[in-house]
Amino acid sequence: MTVETGQSAGSAAGANSARGPARETADKGRTGGTGKGGGRPPGRIRNALSRHWYAWAMVAPVVLVIGLIIGYPLVRGLYLSLTDANEANVERTIGMNHIPATYKSVGLDNFTAILKDQVFWDRLGWTLTWTVACVTVTFALGLGLAVLLNRSFAGRAVYRSLLILPWAVPAFVSVFAWRLLYNEKNGILNKILDGGGIDAVPWLNDPTMAKIAVIAVNVWLGVPFMLVALLGGLQSIPGELYEAAEMDGAGPGQRFRHITLPGLRSVSSTVVLLSTIWTFNMFPVIFLLTRGGPGDSTEILVTYAYRLSFVNSPRDFAGASAWGVLILLILMLFALVYRRALRRQGEVW
Repeated sequence: MTVETGQSAGSAAGANSARGPARETADKGRTGGTGKGGGRPPGRIRNALSRHWYAWAMVAPVVLVIGLIIGYPLVRGLYLSLTDANEANVERTIGMNHIPATYKSVGLDNFTAILKDQVFWDRLGWTLTWTVACVTVTFALGLGLAVLLNRSFAGRAVYRSLLILPWAVPAFVSVFAWRLLYNEKNGILNKILDGGGIDAVPWLNDPTMAKIAVIAVNVWLGVPFMLVALLGGLQSIPGELYEAAEMDGAGPGQRFRHITLPGLRSVSSTVVLLSTIWTFNMFPVIFLLTRGGPGDSTEILVTYAYRLSFVNSPRDFAGASAWGVLILLILMLFALVYRRALRRQGEVW
C-alpha cells in the first residue's frame, strides 16, 4: 500500500514537471513573452487611454479647436515678437505678384525697446488704475446687491432679472447705448443736467471725465456676473450659523464680518481673479467708447497693441506681438502671486 502510494506520488510529480515547461510556454504565448515590452505592466498613459478612450475621443475635437484658435495664434505671436515684421516686409500678394517675406529675427530687441519707452509705462499705469478701480467698485456693488437679494421680499425675482439684464446684452450693444447717453449735445445725461440748470458735461471729450465714463460703463457690465457668483456663495452658507450668532448677541456687522465674508472667501477669490483678467484686457469698452481718447488718455495696453497692428501705418506686427506677450506675462505673474497669497491664507486653488 505504501509503495503504491509512493509510486502514485512520483508519477504525479513527474507529470507536473513535464507539464511545467508546456504551461510556461503557453503563458508566455498569452502574455507576449519576456521580450521587449512583453510581460511589462502598461504605462500610465497607455493605461489611461485604454480605460478612458471614450472620454479622450469626446475631448479630442474640443482640444483640437482650442489648439487652432488659441494655440496657433499664441505660438505665432511669440515668433513674430522676436522679429522685425511689419506691413512692408511680410509675405503678401498684390494682384498677380507674390512678394515673399523679408523680415528677420531680432531677438529680444522689441521687448527692450518697449521697456525703455515711457509710452509703455504710461499705458501700464493707467491700465492698472483702470483695473483696480473697476474690480473694486464692481465687487463692492455686486456684494451689496447680493446681500440684499439674498433676503426674502416682494418682487425679488423681478429685481434679479433686471439686475442680470446687462449681462445678457452683448457688450458692443451696451457700449453703443452708453455712447449715446454720453453724447455732449443730445445725450440723455446732459439733458437731465440741463433740466436742473447744470451745464453740459464733456463726458468723452475731457480726459478725466472720459476715464470716469469708461470705468462706469465697465462696472455696469461687470456687476451682474459678480452679483450672480456672490449670491450663489451666500446661498451656500448654512443659515444655522446666522441663527447661532444672533442668539449669542452678534450684531449685523459682526455676522457679516465673521460669517458672510469668510463663507464667501473661496467664491470671492475666484471672481476677483477672473474679473481682474477680463478688465485688464477689456478691449470693447475702451475702443468702442473713446477709441483711447481724448488723445491717448484712456488707452490701455491691449488697445495700444491693437493700434500698432491694425491702425498705425505701417502696421507693426512685431511690436504688437511683443506688447501682447508682455500683457500675457503680466497676467501670468499676477495669477501666480495671487494664488500664492491665497495659499498662505489656507485657500486651495
